[in-house]
Amino acid sequence: MAERSFAAEVQELRLGAGEEFRGEGILAVTKALLQSGVAYVGGYQGAPISHLMDVLGDAQDILDELGIYFENSASEATAAASLAASVHYPLRGAITFKSTVGFNVASDALANLSSGGVLGGALVIIGEDYGEGASIMQERTHAFAMKSQMWLLDPRPNLTAIVDMVEKGFELSEISNTPVILELRLRSCHLHGAFTTKDNRRPDFTIAEALEHPKHDLSRVVLPPASFLHEQEKVNKRWPAAVQYIKDNSLNEFVAEKDKDFGIILQGGLFNNVNRALELLGLSDPYGNSDIPLYVMNVTYPVIDDEVIRFCEGKRAVLLVEEGQPDFIEQNIQAVLRRADATAKLHGKDLLPVAGEYTPAAVTKGVLAFVQKYAPELLDQDNLPTSTLPATDPR
Repeated sequence: MAERSFAAEVQELRLGAGEEFRGEGILAVTKALLQSGVAYVGGYQGAPISHLMDVLGDAQDILDELGIYFENSASEATAAASLAASVHYPLRGAITFKSTVGFNVASDALANLSSGGVLGGALVIIGEDYGEGASIMQERTHAFAMKSQMWLLDPRPNLTAIVDMVEKGFELSEISNTPVILELRLRSCHLHGAFTTKDNRRPDFTIAEALEHPKHDLSRVVLPPASFLHEQEKVNKRWPAAVQYIKDNSLNEFVAEKDKDFGIILQGGLFNNVNRALELLGLSDPYGNSDIPLYVMNVTYPVIDDEVIRFCEGKRAVLLVEEGQPDFIEQNIQAVLRRADATAKLHGKDLLPVAGEYTPAAVTKGVLAFVQKYAPELLDQDNLPTSTLPATDPR
C-alpha cells in the first residue's frame, strides 16, 4: 500500500530535453531511470527510499508507454533475484530497498549476481537508514559492497549530481560487468532542487524481447569450476575496467586541489555538511567554492589509488571525513599511502567522532581541529562557530 500519492508530481517525469525539473530527490531518481533506458524496475518498500516505489506505482502509465516492466517485490531478496535478468541479456535493471536490513535479506541473491557478473547494467538503489531519524541498527552498506565486490556510489546531495550518477552507474555496471549500488542518505532522498532534463528513452532491449529469445550460459552459474573463474574475473578484468571508467569519466571530484599543503577527503554524500563546516569557518561559500583542497569521493568503493596519491602529493596532511564505523575507507587509504611511500599524514576518526551521524556540528568541530593544527592563521579565532566552543565559554 502506498505511503502517499504522487499522481500529480509524476507528470514531471514527461519533461523532455532541455527542460527544467523541480522537485524531490525521489522523483529525480525516477526521472533519471527513465532517461537511462531502464528496462525493468523492482523493489521493496522501506524508509527512506519507500517513496520511490510509490512514484513508480503512480507512473505506471508512463512506464507502460516506454515498455518498462515494474514489479512491487514481495521482499528484498525477490527484488535482488530479479536482477538475474541482466546476467544473460543486455537489459538495464534497477531495484530499490532500505539498507542495511534490506541487504541482510537480499545478500545471497546479490552475492550470486556479483559473482557471475552482469551483461546489462544492474543498479541497486538503497536508502541508507543511518543517523538521526533511522529506525534500524546502525550499520553501513559499505561492508556489503566490499564483501561481494559491488561498486558503491555516494553522490553529492544535489539533484544534478544524483541524476548524473544514476546514468553513469548503469554505464559503470555494463563496462565492468558488475552490479552497482547507488547510496542515498536520509536527506538526499527528500531534498528538493532542480536539474536540466533529457528525453526519456525506451529500453534498447525489453523484457518481452528477452522472453521471446531465451538464452543461457552455464559459465555464469555460481558453481565450481565457474565460481573460481568468477573470482579471477573480478580481480583481473572487472576491477581494472571499473577503475578506468571512474577515472576517465571523473566520477570523483577535485576542488581547489593545489591551493594548500593540506586538504580534506570526503564521501560525496557528506559534501554539503563539510562545505557548511568550511563556510562557518570562513573557508568556503554556500556554493561549494572551497579555499581548502577537497577530494570528493562520489565513488567510495573501489578506492581509486592513483587519485588518492595524486591528491595527497605535496601535502603535509589530509583529513578523511568518513561517516560511520568501522573505518573502512580510512584503513584502505592508509594502505594506499603507505604502499606509495607518501609522506602526507592521514587524520580521520582521531579528530572526528568514531561512530554516529556526521551532523554539521560534528563535522565543524573536526574540521576546526584539523585546520587549527595545520593552518591556524586561516581562522578568525574571535569569531568561531558557537557549536565548536566549550560550554564554559561566555560567547
